[in-house]
Amino acid sequence: MKRKMKSFSGKKWAASLLVTALSVTAAAGCSSGGTTGQGEQPQPNGEKGAEKPLELTIMLPVYKTTMPGDNGPVVQEIEKYTNTDLKFEWVPNNSYPDKFNITLASGKLPKIMVVQGKLPSFINAVRTGGFWDLTPYLKDYKNLSQFNPIVQNNVSIDGKVYGLYRSRALGRYGVSYRKDWLDNLGMEIPKTIDEFYEMLKAFSEKDPDGNGKDDTYGMVISKYTGPFDIMQIWFGVPNRWGEDADGKLIPAHMTLEYLDALRFFKKLYDEKLINPDFAVMDTEKWGDPVVNGQAGVIVDVADQAARLDDKIHRALAQAGKDEPDRHYIDVFGAVEGPKGLRNMPTSGYAGMVSISKSGVKTEEELKKVLTFLDKMNDKTGQILATNGIEGRHYKVVEGGIEPSKDVAMMESELEGLNQILSYVPEDLALKVKQTPLREKTALIQKENEKIVVPNPAEPFDSTVYAQKGVQLDNIISDARTKYIVGQIDEQGVKDAIELWRKSGGDDYIKEINEMYQAVKKK
Repeated sequence: MKRKMKSFSGKKWAASLLVTALSVTAAAGCSSGGTTGQGEQPQPNGEKGAEKPLELTIMLPVYKTTMPGDNGPVVQEIEKYTNTDLKFEWVPNNSYPDKFNITLASGKLPKIMVVQGKLPSFINAVRTGGFWDLTPYLKDYKNLSQFNPIVQNNVSIDGKVYGLYRSRALGRYGVSYRKDWLDNLGMEIPKTIDEFYEMLKAFSEKDPDGNGKDDTYGMVISKYTGPFDIMQIWFGVPNRWGEDADGKLIPAHMTLEYLDALRFFKKLYDEKLINPDFAVMDTEKWGDPVVNGQAGVIVDVADQAARLDDKIHRALAQAGKDEPDRHYIDVFGAVEGPKGLRNMPTSGYAGMVSISKSGVKTEEELKKVLTFLDKMNDKTGQILATNGIEGRHYKVVEGGIEPSKDVAMMESELEGLNQILSYVPEDLALKVKQTPLREKTALIQKENEKIVVPNPAEPFDSTVYAQKGVQLDNIISDARTKYIVGQIDEQGVKDAIELWRKSGGDDYIKEINEMYQAVKKK
């Protein structure tokens, strides 16, 4: 029988924590870590050891409407392998930032928490003693000692590590599109922004599915703002921060290129080339229009292409219309803009796994938790959390594995457990048989590394942003949405930028530049 989650005692630091509801949405499309390379089958060690199982409570996001239960077969195998008693608190991804803040304010934190980024509330909690500094401990663990130092620097706060980063490909972003539609229209893969626009327009107006109905549109976007962030890089917009002519950093929204990108997004909206409800569309339903034959393009992680293709195959197979050897989805990395071929990189990580001091009170227990996380990142742990159990969740085939097609079982027993993995020192999970599309995706992600635009302010943790970041981000994101849908004009955008500056933005710029210049002088 599973133990119920106990009440966690609060800390004084939480009493003064001011929580402002976050409106930023965590990146989607990254819940399927471990999809390239080949490993070996897990060999759980059978019975739990003589030592009492370590009780662990874990808070993490879920991208589906169902999630693995604490007594599910995969969780039980993980418990046996790591000698733990696990209690998961699953939170829908859309509401995770709000739930995260509420949990921080309560002071009653689970032992392990997925942190979706260096959010102001998390940085404030770190600086007031809410989470363990892991810096001096990681060297003592086989896997955790092998984190990439560059990415580790990106994830650090004040030069210290407060979470195990969840590694992701740096050049991960790309454009997934309906290949069958493009073929039907006799068009080529777009190479430039103008050709990309023409593809979206054709997908909206030229009956790409050939059904004689006006029932398709070019690109689907949800309230996750990632597609806009990615596409604006094509226009020459910096990745969050860029140098001006004097060598000082300025935020992306204060560049002329930013306005050029906004005009393009508004054009897509005005011409009905994107869905009109993008600002409120649930990210969990983001891919549905592509699978259902309503929309032709998604700008997201490049590995989204294979997942969309698989879903289309399953849907067609159920209807008896599938062509197993055909690819309905294809992918490319980026299109060329005024400054050439550019793409937005990831930070090399998608959030982190942190350990709270209210849940883990002693150094002795901290080391046990780190032992669990270290073991979860070896080959057996990665395979269990990513692939599940052989014969139930996958079968071994020539060239890889074949996951079960039982969607309900996969969601209720497996999907999402890999959210606690860092995939260090490398991705060791078993891989699906490499189709041409998956091989192409891997190649695109590797090639993208040559054209990604880094964020020069990535390692800097601003005190101003920790205090006012939510408010500042909301001013710009709200203005972008309002401009796209026609509620404000360009003067309204400029007014919003001025409000941003007066609301703490100028102080933010000053602080970032002080840190940036200090680094440049070293």
